[in-house]
This record gives sequence, structure tokens and C-alpha cells, in this order.
Amino acid sequence: MSTSALPESAPPTPEGPPPSASSRMTPRSILLWTAVALVGAVAWGVLALARGEEISAVWLVLAALGSYAIAYRFYARFVVRRVLKPDDRRATPAERLEDGVDFQPTDRRVLLGHHFAAIAGAGPLVGPVLAAQMGYLPGTLWIVAGVIFAGAVQDMVVLFLSMRRDGTSLGQMARDEIGRAGGAAALIAVFAIMIILLGVLALVVVNALAHSPWGTFSVAMTIPIALFMGFWLHRIRPGRVVETSLIGVALLLLAIVGGSWVQESSLADAFTLSPTTLVFCLVGYGFVASVLPVWMLLAPRDYLSTFMKIGTIALLAVGVVVAAPVMRADAVSDFASSGAGPVFAGSLFPFLFITIACGALSGFHALVASGTTPKLIQKESQVRLIGYGAMQMESFVAIMALIAAATLEPGLYYAMNAPAGLLGTTAESASHAVAGLGFTISPDQLTQAAKAVEEQTLIARSGGAPTLAVGMSEIFSGVFGGTAMKAFWYHFAIMFEALFILTTVDAGTRVGRFMLQDMLGNVWKPIGRVNWKPGIWLCSGLVVAAWGYFLYTGATDPLGGINQLFPLFGIANQLLAAVALTVCTTVLIKSGRLRWAWVTGIPLAFVVAITFTAGWQKIFSDDPRVGFFAQRDKYSAGIDAGQVLPPAKTLDDMHTVVTNSTVDGVLIALFLLLVAVVIVNAAVVCVRAVRSPVPLPTTEAPFVESRIDIPEQAAEPLVGARS
Repeated sequence: MSTSALPESAPPTPEGPPPSASSRMTPRSILLWTAVALVGAVAWGVLALARGEEISAVWLVLAALGSYAIAYRFYARFVVRRVLKPDDRRATPAERLEDGVDFQPTDRRVLLGHHFAAIAGAGPLVGPVLAAQMGYLPGTLWIVAGVIFAGAVQDMVVLFLSMRRDGTSLGQMARDEIGRAGGAAALIAVFAIMIILLGVLALVVVNALAHSPWGTFSVAMTIPIALFMGFWLHRIRPGRVVETSLIGVALLLLAIVGGSWVQESSLADAFTLSPTTLVFCLVGYGFVASVLPVWMLLAPRDYLSTFMKIGTIALLAVGVVVAAPVMRADAVSDFASSGAGPVFAGSLFPFLFITIACGALSGFHALVASGTTPKLIQKESQVRLIGYGAMQMESFVAIMALIAAATLEPGLYYAMNAPAGLLGTTAESASHAVAGLGFTISPDQLTQAAKAVEEQTLIARSGGAPTLAVGMSEIFSGVFGGTAMKAFWYHFAIMFEALFILTTVDAGTRVGRFMLQDMLGNVWKPIGRVNWKPGIWLCSGLVVAAWGYFLYTGATDPLGGINQLFPLFGIANQLLAAVALTVCTTVLIKSGRLRWAWVTGIPLAFVVAITFTAGWQKIFSDDPRVGFFAQRDKYSAGIDAGQVLPPAKTLDDMHTVVTNSTVDGVLIALFLLLVAVVIVNAAVVCVRAVRSPVPLPTTEAPFVESRIDIPEQAAEPLVGARS
């Protein structure tokens, strides 16, 4: 990459024409947006003023959708026009560096689907379900406000900055823009956290698909369908996106229906796979998806998955509007202040903002926004649709997951999500334990709830995914098919969750390969070239081997491998967001945009506050349910006394818990230290930039005239927009 001393806000060529008349507000558009604002305001008013009475979930849907629409139309537009200033006359890396493998100009509709599928993993499905123990209102506020002012802004700005730097990864951008010390810390922290996140996401997929022939068949069929779509769109019928989409969706629906048929046929055994078999399948798939040309498998499979994701969530939204279920969870529960919740320990601040990551603000998204997506985008003005818009779509997924959990009877919710050590193994013991938490559910109700979805038991089915599936089955069956369809919708939801999460594993592996190539390229230049095939194969193999090892160990040992690192997932993910927002703020200040640095600086300050507070408590809290070292001391004392404490079942397990707690405590301290180094180094650079009479050099690629023409409506009307 070349170095330019020009600020990014200074266009290398004369500005183009002012915004078109179509982009200005008309009386009709003013009336429309006023109506949208009023609907959203009324919905928020109902949620805020309700005291004790039942609230329909419809109000949450209206509040969220109204807020998203206003934010996309006005705030995102403001950030793009005033802060980023995209220029469609500038060739993007996809055009300048097109190689048919990683760099490929991609239709904005396909890329929106790929980007959304890549960022939308377990977080927006599971996090809100777990956070429902604190009530539905805190989670709703964070999901909506967080995505508008933090999450979607981070995704869009990182995408734009990476695009201007030839698609450079987040860690490498930190090294180039912040300096060697902060950059080295960022590279180490980002890559290590990335491996943990991929291992956790893959484990969720394994747990969802294990012994599920329906889910395994349907998910497996998306691979040949995606390959067909890739060749159809790029070799047989180039550019026919709508035609390809219709064929792909039809085949996907057949795969879903076929999965239900396979489950009841003689083929069921062939698709009933053990966790260890699924681990090897995932590792192999991750490697292949990382090395094949992006147009051949990754982009079309993610695009195809988006139809399933958006279709299911849209159907769920329709079900909520039609059935109008009431929120059975409290608006704000007692656990929000006490921090003694059975689902997870800790007070609302900071742990709500750690538990709900994807859907509001997620560092993992910055890896995708600086990984595959900037190498595929056609025009700079599309960053608002793809960066900001896709994140808003994920936020709505999180809202629907929260609704699915909060509309369940609280007794059933806690019977599913409280730890097994508290609930016991029988319906009677679980009913008694739930009563001790202040809620009621009879043993017969627990038995009938499990029977309705054809499960042996729902007791202690923690992790969030089963709860979401039960909640979705309740809403769907209330509109489509009645009680007799609950089991169908439950297993459909389980399969949907696996498909939802798998797309982040394949895209994440490719992003991990980019990151590793950037890191090793600082030592040996050839391996840093993304089109050098030996480097592609080597780095892809190393990445899948890293997360595959932790995944395999976790699949064979309930206290080992990725299970050992699972408690780090939330804080590690938000620490990535801190790194991403630090890089964004630094580049804005270096490039002469100090007046707009608050756009990313305020979210940065907030995420630093929550992650470092949570990290401090995880290290130094004397509550063994919160602090890693306090947990280690508790289990060490148990070993000395000859006791076996849950979740351990033997003294060997007790020793494993002690080791896990120690490792987690040390790792979280290391991650906090590395991120602190990044922030301090960035602060020094920012002070120097403010004091410098001329803008500091940046690594923005030089201007090259674009030769790609796309229809005017395919891009935002921002070309040559004046500030």
C-alpha cells in the first residue's frame, strides 16, 4: 500500500456535481418520515410508561422498526455525507485488484446478503435470550440504541476505511495507522480473540446439528446449491441475480422440506452424525470455503442463507403482529440490580452489554468489514447499505430473539436456563427450584412442554438456543398450524439456528486467513500477498487447525477445549469492538476530521468502560460466580475438603475447573493489557496529529479512476456530495 500525506477528506480530483434533487426532502417524504417517527415515538412511549399491565410484543417491533428507519435515513446518511464522503469515481479494491479469488466486484444485493450472513451468528440469537433474565426493556434499549449509534457505525466506518486501504484487515490497519507497539498488540489480540470466537461459534453449530438428520441434511445441501448458484451467476448466466436468486431459493425450500422427509426415512442414519464427526466436517468445510474463489462458494452460500435467515425472521415478525403475544417477562427484573441471576451472574452494568453483543455492537463484525466485504464492494457509496443496513438487519434479529424469550412463561424460561446443579434432573426438583426463584411451573407443565416439541426433557437446556427454539415454536404455532405443529416449528428453529451460525464460521475462517497473511506478511512479504496460493493454503490450514483443535477437544470433553474458553466469548468480542473503534477514531483524527471524531469516539468511550469494568470484575471479584480467581479458590478449597462441586462430577473435574478458571483469568488480563496498549498508543498518535500543522501520513491507497458503470439506483445518491 502506498502512503499519502493528504487527508482522506481531500478528494484527489475536483468535486462532482452536488446531490441530485431526488435526494432532497419533498413534502411527501416529510409527511412519510413524520409518520414513521410518530409511530416509533408512540411505541417507545407505551414501553416506557407501562406500569404493571401486560404489554404486547407488537410495541417492541414497532419501536425497533421506526427507530431503524429514522436512523438509516438521517443519522447514517449524515455520517456518510459529512464524515466519510464516498466517491463513486474512485475504483474500489474489488475493481483495481480483481483476481477472481478474493477480489471480485459483486452485485450489491448479493454482497448485502453475504455480509449480513457473515456477521449474523450466534450472538443475535442467543445473547438476547440469556439477557431476558434482566427484563425485556434494558435489552431492547441497548439493542436499538446500541446498533444506531455504535454497532452499525463501527461496521460502516471500518468497511469504508478498509476499502480505502485495499481491503486491509483490522489488525494490520492498527499496525499501519497507530504504530508498531499498538499495532503488534492489536494483531496478537485480534487474532487470538478471533480463534476463540470461531471455536465458540463452531461448537454451537455442532451442538445444534449433532444427531439431527433434518438439520444436517438441510445445511449440507446448501453447499451444492451455492456452488450451482456461483457457476450459474458467473459462468452460465452472468449478472442474472434475480433469476439466480429464484432458483436458489426454490432449491433451498426443497432442501428444508427434504430434511423433514429424510428425518423420517431410511436415510436418517446416514445424516445422523456424532459431534466428533461434525467437527471434522466443519474443519474440512472451513478450509475449502477459505481457499475457493469467493464467487464460487462463500458469497453465494451466504447470500442463499440470507433468504432463509431474513425469511424466517420476517415470518416470526408476522407471527408476532398477528398473534400479538404479551411480554410475560418483567420490564426490569430484580436480577438486573441484584446481579444474582441464575442464568448468568453480574449486575446490569456492565454484563448486559457483554451478554448482548451481536445485534447491538460486536467486534467480530469489524473483522468481516475489514475481511471479505471490502474486497467485493463495487462502489464506495454502497457502504451505507452494506455496512449500516446489514447491521440493522441483525439488530432486528436480536429484537425478535428477545421477544421469543420474553413471551415465554417465566417458570419455563428459568427451568430451561438455570444451571443443572440448581434444577436437578427431574420435573419435580426443577419445579421446586424455580419456585425458589419466585416463579411457578408445575412438574406436569414441564413434562407437557417437552412432549409438545418431542424432546425428552427441557430442564437445564441452557445456552439460549433451545429457549429460542421453544419461543419461536410458540409464536409460529399460534399462527401457523396450532399446537399440533409445535414440534415441527421447534425442530425447524433448531435447524435455522445452525444454518444461521454456520455462515459466520466459513466467512470467519476466510477473514482469519486474511489476518494471518497480513501478520506473517510483516515478516516475509510473499505470504502477505492474498493471491499467492501457497500462502492461501498454509494460512487457511493454520486457522482451521487452531479453532478445530479447540473445537474437537470441546466436543469430546465437556470441560475442555473451547468449553474452557467459552466464558471469555462476550468480553473478548467487545474488546475487539474497542480495538476497531480505536482504529476508526485515530484515522479520522489523523486525516483532518477531528470535528467528526465523536462519531466513533463516543461509542469507543462507552465500550471501553463496559469491557474494562467487566474485565476488572472477572479478575478481582470475590464472588465465585463472577470472578475467575474467586472461582478457582472455591474449587481449590473444595478439593482440599474432598468435595465435588457442580458442574464437576469427579475430583479430576474439580482440578480441570481450577485450571480453566486460572487460564481464563490470565487470558482476560492479557487481553485487557493488549487493548490498553492499543488505546494508549492511539491516544499518543491522536495528540500528535492534533498538534501537527499538517495532516499525518495515512496508508490510504492512491486515487484510481473507476471504469465500472452501474445503474444510478444501484448506489446511494452521494457521488461528489458536498460537505
